[in-house]
Amino acid sequence: MENRCDTGGRTTEGRETPGPSDAQEAAVVLERARALVDPELRRALDSLPDSMRRVALYHFGWEEADGTPGTGNAGKAIRPALVLSAVQALGGQHGAAVRAAAAVELIHNFSLLHDDVMDRDTTRRHRPTAWTVFGDADAILAGDALQALALRMLAEDPHPASSAAAARLADCVVELCAGQHTDTAMERLGPDEVTLDACLAMAEAKTGALLGSACAIGGLYAGASAADVEALDAFGREAGLAFQLIDDVIGIWGNPVRTGKAAGADLAARKKSLPVVAALTSDTPAAAELAGLYAEPYREGELERTARAVERAGGRDWAQAQAADRMSRAMHELSRAVPDPEAAGGLIALAEFVTRRSS
Repeated sequence: MENRCDTGGRTTEGRETPGPSDAQEAAVVLERARALVDPELRRALDSLPDSMRRVALYHFGWEEADGTPGTGNAGKAIRPALVLSAVQALGGQHGAAVRAAAAVELIHNFSLLHDDVMDRDTTRRHRPTAWTVFGDADAILAGDALQALALRMLAEDPHPASSAAAARLADCVVELCAGQHTDTAMERLGPDEVTLDACLAMAEAKTGALLGSACAIGGLYAGASAADVEALDAFGREAGLAFQLIDDVIGIWGNPVRTGKAAGADLAARKKSLPVVAALTSDTPAAAELAGLYAEPYREGELERTARAVERAGGRDWAQAQAADRMSRAMHELSRAVPDPEAAGGLIALAEFVTRRSS
């Protein structure tokens, strides 16, 4: 899929629209984060009982279901990279926040394990999801264990900010759960019963909350002021909404070879993603067609027609324009905490990476 989202020429004062160097910068930041947090994550997973360790190691891509070395990957490490980049942007030592960054990544993967069960997603990162291999109960329990490991990691961290970080992360988990509850409740509503505002609020809770917490925790570990910590949280939340908007676009029009997920799975499941809800509320003939399709269970061969209806009703264009707007808001919030664009370079590169991706 070609991502047509544009953040408007400049992302923050004095910094041009991203080019190849910005993508390279994001790749370096992500690679560094993965290298720093993976040893912490592996130590944490190795402490689990066998029954949960094997599921967790499989989910991270480090082992196959039979325990042999895995050929999968553990994801892009966007959230731990945000923690470490926020620390660095505020003049702290990113090495002191590695445990906190790993804890955030554990929470993210806890949510993925549970979401896959609830959404009945069958693939993630180009592999069968954990619940399809080990069953619902084992996948849920492994997710629960990852959440416990994250909080233990912070409880054992001697850094003075660890207690505040643990409290913030616990609050974030509650918000994640509330967002997921709203998401599942929306699936029981009719096409005309979901508002765009409610869908945006759900997306902020499900996606923006953890990205905001990651940035805020980085601020805490850098010894930032309360105002700067909240500005970083707001930056992450707005970037998170942009991320979710693009993720929803990819979910409909993305290339499965790149995404690792079946194309149009959300449409087949009649999920009310952001582009779909924007299309349903557009008061256009295509919106009426889409509402008719969504009012009935999915029938084989309808994916292309459904995707076209979403696009003709303006859902794709709205989502991409909204992502650009959220990025603009994110950069404004970031400038409050980190006025120097060079110091904020890692955070800017990551934010632009997640809204310009195609997988």
